[in-house]
Amino acid sequence: MDAIPRRAARVLLVDGAGRVLMFHGFDPARPAHSYWFTVGGGLEPDEPAAAGAARELAEETGLRMTAAQLGSPIWREVTEFPFDGRWYRQEQEFFLVQVPAWEVVTDGFDAVERGSIDGYRWWTISELESTTERFYPVELPDLLRRVLGAGGGKPVEGGARC
Repeated sequence: MDAIPRRAARVLLVDGAGRVLMFHGFDPARPAHSYWFTVGGGLEPDEPAAAGAARELAEETGLRMTAAQLGSPIWREVTEFPFDGRWYRQEQEFFLVQVPAWEVVTDGFDAVERGSIDGYRWWTISELESTTERFYPVELPDLLRRVLGAGGGKPVEGGARC
């Protein structure tokens, strides 16, 4: 099966306690395959990554920021994964947003998100490192340590496959 190319923007939304917001969802074609993942999603054709990240952040959490406020991506990766009977090859950029606290509002979820996301929670790095639950990207604990410990950093390249 040929992979469907896709571009995405993701947001590491981190609160004042150093916890990252993650959604819990599942693949509709494989309901038993559940996992945790960061805020974000697919980009529209020709949509800049920062603009898409800002749009996804607002839709999925209610937090409104401009692309300029998001700044530059802190990490990039290419990942391949199945979802709903299709295989995707996704190039994605990650942005870091730090807030003292945030009350998540998911009113902006689209139909696919409403049908495949069943919860969210804030995770500490140590919780991610000790969980037996599946989460993406698998490099997230190390990435968070790098960007939070250094207060930022330049983009790095990565890759993962579900």
